[in-house]
Amino acid sequence: MCSIDTYPLQYVSMPFSDKTILKSIKNPSSLPYEVVIETEEITFLGGEDKPDFGRIKITMYPGRSIIELKSLKYYFYDFRNRRVSYERIANTIYDDLEEVYGPSKLRVVMEFSPRGGISSTLTVDSDIRSACGDSVAMAYTRTI
Repeated sequence: MCSIDTYPLQYVSMPFSDKTILKSIKNPSSLPYEVVIETEEITFLGGEDKPDFGRIKITMYPGRSIIELKSLKYYFYDFRNRRVSYERIANTIYDDLEEVYGPSKLRVVMEFSPRGGISSTLTVDSDIRSACGDSVAMAYTRTI
């Protein structure tokens, strides 16, 4: 296990994401509807700076704006050189989408490729956060 002072400086000072990459488009409808976005590959650095791979499915009911897909692609690309845990990346993506787009409902499901024979699926959902309280849902992720 590495201590933080053995990591290259770029990983110590680098934030978990750059949400300024995300662009929005005005929602063309005032009626509620569901948007589902999926991508087969998100790459990022996991333990010991080795690449990790995940799939993501985003389900949202838009508020005033919707996701500009090209910017979402570049946002995902930006994780390639960031060292994050499974829990951190799933919660970071959820938080950034929530902050930038303000949807009335949001669900992020990430499936991670097996590492050491074990695969993981993480779900962050606005219904879960509202039922449990955002502070309870975030308390765990701050320790990771």
